[in-house]
Amino acid sequence: MKELELKSISKSYGKKQVLNNLSCKFGKGIYGLLGPNGAGKTTLISIIVNILKANSGEVLFDGEKIEKMGKEYFRNIGYLPQYPRFYSNYTAQEFLEYIAVIKGLKRDVAKKRIDELFEFVNLQNDRKKKVGAYSGGMRQRLGVAQAIINNPQILILDEPTAGLDPKERIRFRNLISSISQDKTVILATHIVSDVEYMAKEVVMLDKGRFVCNDTPANLINSIGDKVWNINVPENTIDECMEKYIVSNVQHTDNGFLIKTVGDKPSADATQASATLEEVYLYYISEGDAK
Repeated sequence: MKELELKSISKSYGKKQVLNNLSCKFGKGIYGLLGPNGAGKTTLISIIVNILKANSGEVLFDGEKIEKMGKEYFRNIGYLPQYPRFYSNYTAQEFLEYIAVIKGLKRDVAKKRIDELFEFVNLQNDRKKKVGAYSGGMRQRLGVAQAIINNPQILILDEPTAGLDPKERIRFRNLISSISQDKTVILATHIVSDVEYMAKEVVMLDKGRFVCNDTPANLINSIGDKVWNINVPENTIDECMEKYIVSNVQHTDNGFLIKTVGDKPSADATQASATLEEVYLYYISEGDAK
C-alpha cells in the first residue's frame, strides 16, 4: 500500500496563518480529520488534492512529490468536496458517464463500472432520475460513486454527512467503511460520531495545528482520569456551564447531573467513562481543560 505523507505543511492568507507546520502519514484505512469550523480542514484537504498550494512544506505520495507526478497523482485521488456541484438536469446515469469521460475511462470499462457503482451505493432504481430530484442522502451517495469511479487509492471526503438525517448518516458511514479495506480514506468533519466507530486513527486539528493523532481507543484512554460526573443544584446550572467544560447535562429530582471534562471539579465528583466526544472537548476547547 502506497503511503500519503504531509511534511511541514504551512499556509497563510495574507497575515492570517491557517495551517502551521503540519506533518502526518496516512496508510490504508479510515482517518478521521476532526476539528471545529474554521480549523483549517478544508484548506488542508485542498492542498492534499493539489488544487491549492502550500506556502511551505510538501505532500508526498509513495515518496514522490505530488507536483511532479501531475496527472498520475490525480488518477490516484477520489474527492467529495463539502459542497459538491451536480448538474441538476442530468440524470444520475448521465452524470456518472460525464465523470467517467473526465477521468479518462474507456467506454466499455465505464459502462461496467457505472453499473457496479449504482448497485454499490444503492441507487440502481434511481439511475434514470434527474439529480435535481435527489434527496440530500442520495446526492451524497452519488458523490461517493463519482469519487471512486476510477478506483482511486486515496479517497477524501470533506464534511460528507452535513445536513443528512440520522438514518442517512448511518447508511453513509457503513458505505464508507465497506470501501476502506484497500484505500486511504480521509474523512474531514466536525461531527465526532462520524468517525468514532469506524476510524483507524483520529487526527485533531485546531487553529491550524495538529493537537493529537492516535487511535480512538488510545485517545479515549489518554483522558481516562479527566472525565467526571457531578450533581449540582438547579439554581447553579448556568454557573457550572460557564465554569466547566460540560459534555452532558441530565435533569434529576435534585437538580442536574453534569458530565465535565478536565480537572476534578469538586470533592464529591465521581470519575466517569470517557468517549471520543470528551476527547474532542478536552483537546479542542475555548476553555482550558488541561
